[in-house]
Amino acid sequence: MNNGLKSSVPTDREVILGILNNSGDTLNKLYKAHFAMILQFILNNNGNEDDAKDVYQEAIIILYNKVKEGNFELSSKLKTYIYSVCRRIWLKKLTQNSKKTGNITDYEDVFVVEEDVEHHEEKDAAFIKMQSALDHLGEPCKTIIQDFYINNLSMQDICEKFGYTNTDNAKTQKYKCMQRLKKIFFQH
Repeated sequence: MNNGLKSSVPTDREVILGILNNSGDTLNKLYKAHFAMILQFILNNNGNEDDAKDVYQEAIIILYNKVKEGNFELSSKLKTYIYSVCRRIWLKKLTQNSKKTGNITDYEDVFVVEEDVEHHEEKDAAFIKMQSALDHLGEPCKTIIQDFYINNLSMQDICEKFGYTNTDNAKTQKYKCMQRLKKIFFQH
């Protein structure tokens, strides 16, 4: 085990903020951070490396979309969340395959939950902190960020809603808001 790699694993709040900030770097780090765990899990449960990559990719997309929608509440560590999403996806695939092949094994018995993956033990503060940081931000920033990242409004929509003369002005305002949000988020 190379402990030097540990430092590159982003914290849960870095991941949530990174997704909200469209940070490719965060997603890359997240992708590398927990893949080994999922690979091991899939290999132990009738799958191969390609299956693991597919399942993991799907889980990261689900996480990404949930955070973007703004209704993502993390009731456990991110690692646990990813693990349980992958587990669900893989169980579904195995069940579908068993219907095709007529092999009716109860796969629930096969699954081994790893000890270091605690289920819903600690309330994760990342999303709550994000909400709290947004509340501290005040208007119009709070609404602009929620409209853009959570309600998926275009810069044109935001421009019209807030009466900016053009989308560049709206973009500048959004950028300033994000800078302030980052400052608040990391101070808390």
